[in-house]
Amino acid sequence: MDKQKFAFDKTNFIFLAIGMAIVILGFVLMSGPSSTETAFEPDIFSARRIKVAPAVCFSGFVSMIYAVLRKPKTKK
Repeated sequence: MDKQKFAFDKTNFIFLAIGMAIVILGFVLMSGPSSTETAFEPDIFSARRIKVAPAVCFSGFVSMIYAVLRKPKTKK
């Protein structure tokens, strides 16, 4: 098949995979114990869960958007 017919090249898929891994890492950073009706868990307000993890997820989404919008190099 002719490679010119594909919308993405190998680099686009690599950026997509890296972006998805960063988003997954952000969601893992957000996870942790939750509060119940009988016990309050103060860790839900930690900086890791309310500042760092959303920033990591946002950077992953930005890299995925870049991967989709990136135009593959054309070979002559």
